[in-house]
Amino acid sequence: MSLQGVILKSYKLLNVPKIHNLPLSSLDFVGWAPPFILNDATGITKFHTFSSLNTAKLNNNGRPDFNRAVSEAEKIVGYPTSFLSLRWLLSDEIANVALHLRKLVGSNHPLLKTAKSLLYSGRNNMQAWGLIVLLISKAAGHLNVQDMEEDKAAGVLHSQRALAEVIEMIRTSHLVHKGLVNIYPGQYSDPAELNDVSFGNKIALLSGDYLLGNSCMELAALRNQELIELLSTAVRDLSEGEFLGRRDKQNNPLPEFGVDALADWTYRNVLSAGSLLGKSCQGTLKLAGHGKQIQEKGYKFGKHLALAWQACLDLEPFVGANYSEGTMFNLTSAPVMFHLEQDSSLLIEIDKGLEAVENIDYAKVHSIVSKGPGIELTKRLQRDHSNEALKVLNVFQESDARTALSNIILAMGEI
Repeated sequence: MSLQGVILKSYKLLNVPKIHNLPLSSLDFVGWAPPFILNDATGITKFHTFSSLNTAKLNNNGRPDFNRAVSEAEKIVGYPTSFLSLRWLLSDEIANVALHLRKLVGSNHPLLKTAKSLLYSGRNNMQAWGLIVLLISKAAGHLNVQDMEEDKAAGVLHSQRALAEVIEMIRTSHLVHKGLVNIYPGQYSDPAELNDVSFGNKIALLSGDYLLGNSCMELAALRNQELIELLSTAVRDLSEGEFLGRRDKQNNPLPEFGVDALADWTYRNVLSAGSLLGKSCQGTLKLAGHGKQIQEKGYKFGKHLALAWQACLDLEPFVGANYSEGTMFNLTSAPVMFHLEQDSSLLIEIDKGLEAVENIDYAKVHSIVSKGPGIELTKRLQRDHSNEALKVLNVFQESDARTALSNIILAMGEI
């Protein structure tokens, strides 16, 4: 089952409408056999290894289907957590932003790329984060909660549902803010081009602030001081992650010489992804009345799932189809970092991007990394974090929600 299939299947368990596809490339599972939970034909939930699932869950191409896994998960939760929140997307403020965005068409401002990826490509799979929060909420259940606080159809609390929306908003606002362009004196000789970039920056700044501001209001409405403090630290981590290590003039990250590749990659991605998803899972279990020990399990699950997810995304540019001319990828991704740890000569090419990463020959970097040790090391990294997430799931009782989470993890598998 592919990574896309698993997430779409999970969303169907939530009754989420299919707004757009999630085109994470199909993921091949090769030789990985961790334990996981799956309902067999008799309806009995049992432990399996992935090798036993290999023939049952693959599509006609012999590749796992991520969409199917998410679709099934959607059905389980029975609540539409689709991209952002439609009640916020259809607000007057966002409608005005959409009108202003039309003025940026043709300007190549990064905000356009961000908006397109959120609406169509789904590569960041933002909505899946809300899905994960709802699934872990349902898998863990809740303690000593009044009936009026529970959404009977979804099997989660209204506060947990609100938290899932807040997390999507925070994540999206962060990506929108990343679309800001640094403007240096004399950089744009054409006044019209300078005006377009400046206007795009204003829209990105105000749009991100609007989403983040609404997130804070929704979070405050939950009236849980500990939860507010917890997610405040997650937002802090998101910001801190944008200032680590070397950067070009547009704040694109560049790898450094002599660092521990695994430690550096882990630190960057815990701040930029693992902290938010981990603390979201921890927070939703707090809302359900669970103790510190179970809350900590929730954090570990979210953190390891986010890191496995990121390793999967890092592999995408280096596996499958040949390199497309002009394609740019993250130079601090796991395959590049692992390769540099064993062959630092590649830094000579990467250092050409100190002014702007566009000066780097990405085709050359791609060719070298694809043939190096970084690919297999990244696959191992992805497996390790997936296995850690699966171990945490075993703490919770057998349920459809736990099965859906297991299937999502397994669908990431190996590219």
